[in-house]
Amino acid sequence: MQSIEWSQEVEKRKDGLIRDTQELLQIKSVLDEENATDQAPLGEGVKQALDFMLELGAKDGFKVKNVGNLAGHIEFGEGDDILGILCHVDVVPEGDGWTSDPFGAEICDGKIFARGAIDDKGPTMAAYYAMKIVKELELPLNKRVRMIIGTDEESNWRCVDHYFAHEEMPAMGFAPDADFPIIYAEKGIADFDLVQQEGSKEAEDTEVKVIEFSSGRRYNMVPDLARTVLETENGREETELLQKFEDYRKSNGLEGKYHIDSGLLVFELNGVSAHGMEPDNGKNAGIYMAKFLGELQIDQKSKQFFSFVNNYFFGDSRGNSLGIQYNDNITGDLTINVGVLNYSHEKGGKLGLNMRYPVTAKSEEIMKKLESTIVKEGFTIENFSDSKPHHVAEDDFLIRTLKKVYEEQTGEEAKLLSIGGGTYARSLKSGVAFGPLFPGRPDIAHQKDEYIIIEDMLKAAAIYSQAIMELTR
Repeated sequence: MQSIEWSQEVEKRKDGLIRDTQELLQIKSVLDEENATDQAPLGEGVKQALDFMLELGAKDGFKVKNVGNLAGHIEFGEGDDILGILCHVDVVPEGDGWTSDPFGAEICDGKIFARGAIDDKGPTMAAYYAMKIVKELELPLNKRVRMIIGTDEESNWRCVDHYFAHEEMPAMGFAPDADFPIIYAEKGIADFDLVQQEGSKEAEDTEVKVIEFSSGRRYNMVPDLARTVLETENGREETELLQKFEDYRKSNGLEGKYHIDSGLLVFELNGVSAHGMEPDNGKNAGIYMAKFLGELQIDQKSKQFFSFVNNYFFGDSRGNSLGIQYNDNITGDLTINVGVLNYSHEKGGKLGLNMRYPVTAKSEEIMKKLESTIVKEGFTIENFSDSKPHHVAEDDFLIRTLKKVYEEQTGEEAKLLSIGGGTYARSLKSGVAFGPLFPGRPDIAHQKDEYIIIEDMLKAAAIYSQAIMELTR
């Protein structure tokens, strides 16, 4: 077979790839269940992004299918087996502090800036163009190539559950939704709530009452903003609290502000957002605010909640204080992200946690240990969900082939990696995450000013093109 210059094939289609990527990024495909309909069960923006991809596929001559408005696929080729390319077009909320419009998809310094640029719309379009190249070159394939498009990857994976309840499972596949060279192992991911139980009623004779407190919107994001409302007895206490807040904020290198609203003190504290798989990459505004509140003369129920957060989570993302720390040589440390924090004087407190645990750990054993610790503190576990770890053997055909492709295209060793993130690859028995982030590039997924480097996107498209050919020959 004649040698194919994959990078040249991508270069021929560069303008279209950039244009289509920008158009997809300009769709605000954030989960919006409040405005859901039968036609758009996860919100209009999410459905619009799915439709965009399916319409693009149809226009380019692929077979396309909408599966219950929750997922869809784009397919070409013939054969009994399917090579799956698993992508998603939903994105996390944009968050605060962007330099440009988070859905503007502006190009600056060779980068496209937008929420979802690297996670996962840019990589999705790179993989789509790889399919387009292989199809247009009319290469002989012995499998069908199917891009499966999800719309709920950032939340509850309802798209995947629905899709595979109705459609065929690929024999093997990859998800362009993590790092190069190859992610062959992914930690288990559990979401759950720790809920404060009703304590004994005490006399309200404290100087400060916590009326409400909130931080975070997603379990898998480090919260970058915390807000609390306090009630005080007199003006002297107000002045002291304002000064304490300023001193605390400055001593921790944080931004924040305060104001008085109808006699109540309102404090806001800014942290640094990051993906929940590595909480230490961010600064959790909720935990910092909880520490501040826990050190005040507040009512007993509030004190219990904020002291609990401080004692078990401040400066500890590894579960050491909770007694659930774990580590293995394949996937490293167990991590805990406190993604959502809420407290009200009427209802008490609740924490929404995202736990990533190593492939050799058992979530049942971890949760048993956790429960024995928190029950003594007046908390219970609720709303537990669990996605088990994923691990593909090093000598698997899929991994051997992708290693060959990566090394030929880059000239670098294809080291096998493990991650704390969860990709659609874990939906397949023989599935790995494959790019798009090249070694040495910063991981800016879920952060403000998210971007994809255009040259890296083109390079990834070339790698995906050859991978499709090699895996289907």
